[in-house]
Amino acid sequence: MPLVAHNTLPTFERLRRDGITVLSTERAANQEIRELHVGLLNMMPDAALEATERQFYRLVGESNPIAQFYMHPFTLPNLPRGEAAQSHIAQYYESFDAIREKGLDALIITGANVTHSDLADEPFWQPLIEVIDWAWDNVTSTLCSCLATHAVMQFRHGQARIMQPRKIWGVFEHRVTDGRHPLVADVNTRFDVPHSRWNDISRAQFEAAGVKVLVESVEAGVHMAVSGDGLRTVFFQGHPEYDTVSLLKEYKRDLMLAAAGKLPAFPPFPERYFSRQAQALLAEFGNRTQAGETLTFPEAQVLPLLDNTWHDTAEGVVGNWIGCVYQVTHRERGLPFMPGIDPDNPLGLA
Repeated sequence: MPLVAHNTLPTFERLRRDGITVLSTERAANQEIRELHVGLLNMMPDAALEATERQFYRLVGESNPIAQFYMHPFTLPNLPRGEAAQSHIAQYYESFDAIREKGLDALIITGANVTHSDLADEPFWQPLIEVIDWAWDNVTSTLCSCLATHAVMQFRHGQARIMQPRKIWGVFEHRVTDGRHPLVADVNTRFDVPHSRWNDISRAQFEAAGVKVLVESVEAGVHMAVSGDGLRTVFFQGHPEYDTVSLLKEYKRDLMLAAAGKLPAFPPFPERYFSRQAQALLAEFGNRTQAGETLTFPEAQVLPLLDNTWHDTAEGVVGNWIGCVYQVTHRERGLPFMPGIDPDNPLGLA
């Protein structure tokens, strides 16, 4: 929770210059302290549906030991679902109509599987745009993950993602480009983020849209950016929510598809993810499978060799995001900002 500058101690002003949130006594007195309602638009395919829930719920839940979070999962009816996923959604998810009626303080939109080169051709495009439009007018801040980032950049800013010659896949080193912004204040200046995508929005495209880049990688490009107002839309191209095992599961999926002849070649190793010992185990499995042997994928042997080098910073960034929302959101769930907050500059950064 933020500090309150209840006297003129110079340290408060120094902390402000460093990007730390420090409230005036007047601002603190006007804050509406209550629980936060966070929506999760989960567009992930069936195999990743529940894992994605856990990943984002964990990040939100770990972000603040004081605030109380009510999570509201929902999805889009145009996404293809199997029987088990449909049952899970029917039992545990809310409808967008119900969420729209009661309101949210913050919204997370996940990625999704796509089948068209142009996102506007996807069957979920119009329902997704409806959610994005509603959130812009009614939700304090929306965090977009991967494909959701590409969709908002195309829909709102006319910046279409660009197919890359090779998949951006692995765990990449990133640097904070503006440590004074509250969303990245007091997190590691250099940290890792997993990526798994064929398409990219470049720094030049973000800047052309008036979107500020906050975290970037030499190898993987922009990971994190924020709308020009400083808070309303937060963009992720990477996957800081990933579990330690997530990239292993993706590699296993592609390897087994290749072994079954459904992909033209065995997948490369994700960058900076597998140790040499893990690579040796997986290479041996691939070679013997290719030679016609029927083997069990060595997941149990590889798991102890994996390291997670991104979760603590992901937790810090999401904590900063939740903290920014908490400071400016309205007491009424259906209203995005408390009285006196400028929607075009909600954090007073201009």
